[in-house]
Amino acid sequence: PYIEQVPIAALVGVMFMVVIGTFAWSSIRIIPKIPKADAFVIILVSAITVFFDLAIAVISGVIVSSLVFAWQNATKIRARKTYKEDGTKVYEIWGPLFFGSIQAFNSKFTPGEDPDNIEIDFIDSKVSDHSGVEAIEGIIKKYRKLGKCIRLKHLSPDCKAILVKANPEFEQSIISDVDDPRYYVVTEALGIVEQ
Repeated sequence: PYIEQVPIAALVGVMFMVVIGTFAWSSIRIIPKIPKADAFVIILVSAITVFFDLAIAVISGVIVSSLVFAWQNATKIRARKTYKEDGTKVYEIWGPLFFGSIQAFNSKFTPGEDPDNIEIDFIDSKVSDHSGVEAIEGIIKKYRKLGKCIRLKHLSPDCKAILVKANPEFEQSIISDVDDPRYYVVTEALGIVEQ
């Protein structure tokens, strides 16, 4: 009964004071100093909170941040090309191999121009999902179609198992080593698992 006697304008004023008190005003000063994508997310979440509600704003912020992360990491895959004394061309892969970096990964290889013996070293790379495994499978098939010998080094046990399951002949292309990485590949069977 007493709440009905409080004017709506007073409640609106209280709400404005709560908003002013809870907003992180210091975030406005740091906007020029942080990456543009982060600044965009801060502004987006703040605007969506005002016009809709906090839950939608948080979900939107997470989605935009995830897309920015995937976009940025898609361009981070690199391949350093060296030759062994026996003439084998070695591709040393650096960066994450996942659905977003497949196109950049495939562009690193030149099957028609490469020598007969190829080695791909994943020591500084992590195969993160099934798309990465499929990209490796595609590279193996391209080189084999040209009659070239391709060897894969420093793959996780999980990645090796998926490749061999896809085609048992791939087992002869995989070099097992003591310093092979220990992580899991995200597939439908595993769910999201990381080690």
